[in-house]
Amino acid sequence: MVPEIDGAAQDVYRLMLAEHRIGAPDIAVALGLSEARVRAALDRLEGLRLLIPSDGLAGEAPGGLRPVDPRVGLPALLRHIESAQQRSVEEFERRQAAITDLLAEYRDESADESADLERLVGIATVHARMDQVISGVREELLTFAPDGVRPPTSLEASRAGNEDLLTRGVAMRTIYLDAARKYRPLVRHAEWLTGLGCQIRSVPALPLRMLVFDRKRAFVPMDPADTRRGAILLSAPGVITALVSLFEQTWADAKPFGAPPRRDEQGLTGQEQELLRLLGQGFTDEMASKRLGLSLRTARRMMADLMDRLGARSRFEAGLLAGRRGWL
Repeated sequence: MVPEIDGAAQDVYRLMLAEHRIGAPDIAVALGLSEARVRAALDRLEGLRLLIPSDGLAGEAPGGLRPVDPRVGLPALLRHIESAQQRSVEEFERRQAAITDLLAEYRDESADESADLERLVGIATVHARMDQVISGVREELLTFAPDGVRPPTSLEASRAGNEDLLTRGVAMRTIYLDAARKYRPLVRHAEWLTGLGCQIRSVPALPLRMLVFDRKRAFVPMDPADTRRGAILLSAPGVITALVSLFEQTWADAKPFGAPPRRDEQGLTGQEQELLRLLGQGFTDEMASKRLGLSLRTARRMMADLMDRLGARSRFEAGLLAGRRGWL
């Protein structure tokens, strides 16, 4: 991942643009920072190629660092970040496709059962088996929760089990949809979980509901489009490794739950980017709204706003304009 330019690094960079010959001790005094933090900022800026080794010209000390002109360094950094983001999206889609292919094999009703696969038909059966598995968790629980908008009674009912896991020292990480941040009961539930030590992040879209226990077993829906059909309990090492890899990739790209939406250089939120991507892949409004955890009305309103910003009169024209502007 590309290192971020935090506040300290920005301040150091601005100061060095004004005073090329200033060293770390003087920077620390001028900015009121510890010298260790200044040196960490210098390392970050050098890694981003916003500082380069001094050539000793213009009175600069050889062996030191000098700032790159922001008109050169910052556009280059932006291109690097865009390239890294594109690689991240491609890697996520590759892993998601691999998981989908694996699940497709297990979805065949006529497939032979094995020790690595347990088919659970019906919600009651799923809940009963899940309670058994959760009671044996010792180290870690990883969760994709695309169905975060749950009734308050359901959230309350889950508290005892979650509290038991966290007080036993189980490391819990959960990823919700960005859309869930507008649902107050879930926000309060997430704050309660975070207070007990659970880590929670969110993303615009998730491929399926998933729980991974101690990196040994995992629950996934029998049919991601209809979780009422039941679930599959998997324990094949290769499948578990792929699911954990998908989780870690998604976690790395997610943002802390409750953080305000971030906009890219085109002014797009993650939800807007994902909506454009889904519609560009042929998803209908209804399919895209379900993937994003939004109401159909909200998804259509968001698309109408994007078309207005693009100056497009049709979905097709919006796709063309979004591509030309680098929105896709």
